[in-house]
Amino acid sequence: MIAYFEKQLAEFDRSIHSLDEQVFGRWVDEAVDTLRSGHKIIVSGLGKNVPICDKFVGSLVSMGLDASFLHTNSAVHGDMGIVKDGDMVIILTKSGETEESIYLAELLKKRNVNLWLLTFEKDSTLAGKIANSVVLTLGHEGDLWNIMPNNSTTINLIVLQGLAMMIADRMGLTREDFLRNHPGGAIGRKNH
Repeated sequence: MIAYFEKQLAEFDRSIHSLDEQVFGRWVDEAVDTLRSGHKIIVSGLGKNVPICDKFVGSLVSMGLDASFLHTNSAVHGDMGIVKDGDMVIILTKSGETEESIYLAELLKKRNVNLWLLTFEKDSTLAGKIANSVVLTLGHEGDLWNIMPNNSTTINLIVLQGLAMMIADRMGLTREDFLRNHPGGAIGRKNH
């Protein structure tokens, strides 16, 4: 059993090391600029990426930063109302070919937003349409058939949590900023 986990950890390591640090650094800079200028960060995804988006938004909100989740399917049925000029919108899609994500990107490009993509396919339709693309490599999903979103969603979580932590660092957020918004549970009991 340990061999399975070691194989997946090696896959995570390869994928994370494929990250273009210059592009990621620009992403952090622009996210900080977005928040400091009074705008929000919105992340959009489908399927198994939905809880990944929720976790990222939850991390930002718990630090007092303005963030929202936009379900890719619901976006075109009125939920795009959360998107305002000056916001940063991040689309998650493994393939870069998901029809709903392509449609959403086309609609968002008509708005005054800073559009970003997190994907695993550099030659995809969305990577071609969205200039701000963080493209990672992925050799295998870690399931029996190499199709189930296992490793890709885990890597998306790692990258987005890294983005959240870099934003917090750059904005000079403190432990107290976090604790102020987290008075409940074991964290709240331990620190109040």
